[in-house]
Amino acid sequence: MNFCFVGEITSPSLARFVDGLREEMIRHGHDFLPEPADDIQLVFNLIDPQRPRPFRRRAKATFVVSVAEVDEARNAGGEAALSWAPGAGGAGPGILKEAYPLLIRAVSNLLLYRVKSGRAHGDGGPVQPGEPVWRTHFVTLEQGSFPVPAELADCSPEFFAYVYRRLEPLATSQLIIDNEFVPDLEPELWEGDEHTEEIYWAGQRLAELDLLPAPFPIQELLSPADFRHVQRLYNLGGLSYGNMSVRHDERRFWMSASGVDKSRMRKVGEEILMVKDFDAARGVIILSVPPHIEKPNRVSVDAIEHWMIYQEHPGVGAILHMHAWIPGIEATEFNYPCGTRQLATAVAEKVRQAPDPNRAIVGLKNHGMTITGLSLHEIFERIEGKVVRQVPMS
Repeated sequence: MNFCFVGEITSPSLARFVDGLREEMIRHGHDFLPEPADDIQLVFNLIDPQRPRPFRRRAKATFVVSVAEVDEARNAGGEAALSWAPGAGGAGPGILKEAYPLLIRAVSNLLLYRVKSGRAHGDGGPVQPGEPVWRTHFVTLEQGSFPVPAELADCSPEFFAYVYRRLEPLATSQLIIDNEFVPDLEPELWEGDEHTEEIYWAGQRLAELDLLPAPFPIQELLSPADFRHVQRLYNLGGLSYGNMSVRHDERRFWMSASGVDKSRMRKVGEEILMVKDFDAARGVIILSVPPHIEKPNRVSVDAIEHWMIYQEHPGVGAILHMHAWIPGIEATEFNYPCGTRQLATAVAEKVRQAPDPNRAIVGLKNHGMTITGLSLHEIFERIEGKVVRQVPMS
């Protein structure tokens, strides 16, 4: 993997962070480039929290990690004054409220959010006495937020080893988010069926339980040019959280669309889509849509995960993914990004290991849960009274 840094180094602490992270990446065999090339794989974008500038990718395979430093005294102002705030599913709501809009405005896959936490006292570490000490938080698109452990001194070898260990699996993940629409859906399904009605019911039930964060208004935080760039790169119309699907037959399944209000899904081809196949060679999800739908919405980015589970376990009739938690459940090792082959493989492995794969509950680290069942109704019956909104972060 090759990598580079872009943006301006504005403080001694940021200079130490950049130098140490560069050395750690090189130590693990990655190639440092002084400037981004067309085939750059990982970009660290050093942003000004007051005026974040995105790095304009040429390909979606480029993973962008933005880095921001903020003075703790300013945390209550600036970005925190935005009216929108993420719901449950992350660590301290203050960090998410301040940092998540920066992640979006910088068009990042991940944000390393460094907050001043005091002054060094001189313990022989890399920070000189009297200089600021920083706490670093990982902030993800899935509304996750977790800090580097406090016992790891900022910019120490142990600190960079931890940052690299948590960063490398994410940066090397492979997105499976391309869609191909085939106008061959049977006419009798153009208005939906009992399975799409079940998805509609499940979305309403999540809203009633207050387990359905509202779609994030990405278009309100990006300039029109940046929003068009995101749409061209990812065909992404918006950000929404959670998804659900119901098996239709031996191979196909209905699934919620990406970027829609999950509490009111009815329209086939726009809010609910039929997944008919997966082209592994091209990494493309293939969908059947009514021929009269000129611009169908994309299916949820987790379609590859659902596809793997349905193909391996014929007894699974429905799958629900939510940004919530049930204490004591098994979880994946890493918080892979949504829509990646690695996340799908990790979840599928946990389902496979479950005592009953047809009724499994799998935790997605720092993210939420994927639950298999005979139907969405059966899933809700099993989890009734067990779900907590706060996802543990680590």
